[in-house]
Amino acid sequence: MAPAAFHLNPVCVMDASGSLGSALVHRLLKGGYTVHAAIQSHGDLRLDGLSSSENKNLKIFHADPFDYQSIIDALRGCSGLFYAFEPPQDQPTYDEFMAEVEVRAAHNVLEACAQVETIDKVVFTSCVTAVVWRDDRKSTASDLDERHWSDINFCRKFKLWHALSKTLAEKTAWALAMDRGIDMVSVNGGLVMDSDLSISNPYLKGAAEMYEDGVFVTVDLNFLVDAHICVFEDVSSFGRYLCFNNVISHPEDAIKLASMLTPSAPSLPQRFVFSFSRRK
Repeated sequence: MAPAAFHLNPVCVMDASGSLGSALVHRLLKGGYTVHAAIQSHGDLRLDGLSSSENKNLKIFHADPFDYQSIIDALRGCSGLFYAFEPPQDQPTYDEFMAEVEVRAAHNVLEACAQVETIDKVVFTSCVTAVVWRDDRKSTASDLDERHWSDINFCRKFKLWHALSKTLAEKTAWALAMDRGIDMVSVNGGLVMDSDLSISNPYLKGAAEMYEDGVFVTVDLNFLVDAHICVFEDVSSFGRYLCFNNVISHPEDAIKLASMLTPSAPSLPQRFVFSFSRRK
């Protein structure tokens, strides 16, 4: 249980409609927080079985990351923000244009935080793909830590759009946080293991190379949620935190993951498994 001081003001979760955001809302409510859940959807104001009319500690807001005022409205009165980007419904896949979208969203959200006086801390969800992709990745893989960044030109060259988007968005957030004096930490998670995981997950672009380099990491959703809340509540937390609790490092690990990614397939996708196991 967090110290009582953390519960004096609400916290905001944005975008609360994704698997991480929704899990954060549930965990924070269970921990006694009042939560502003910001979602992009303009449908019914419900969140995975929750509604503000049924839970006095929950308020649900429509917050478009490209509508500055809607972000301000969701943040007003909050002491902290948990921010996790979700692709817009009309652009659900990562391509060469997604980086601009995610950067604009990060910029708007951090700028809004600077304008809301009650915001004391921001927990920014990033990704391990913003760390691991470099020309010298083979020589630096064993020494990778939170000080490393993926190389933007390398990502563009090999069309690693997810890595490009996460890298540019996080760098944008850090630049604004430092310029505006915002207390921010980032959580750079591995491949999130949850019920929504599928073969189309953009994190998997370059999975074979990550496996070869020993940096193909995964994280259980609940572990990732715990990490977010931990760095928010720890007054000494700062900078970037790589977050994972498993490394796909052996052929049997890759085969198990392949089975999870294609549960309805009559047999394992041989090219997928081969692309991993042939490298060890």
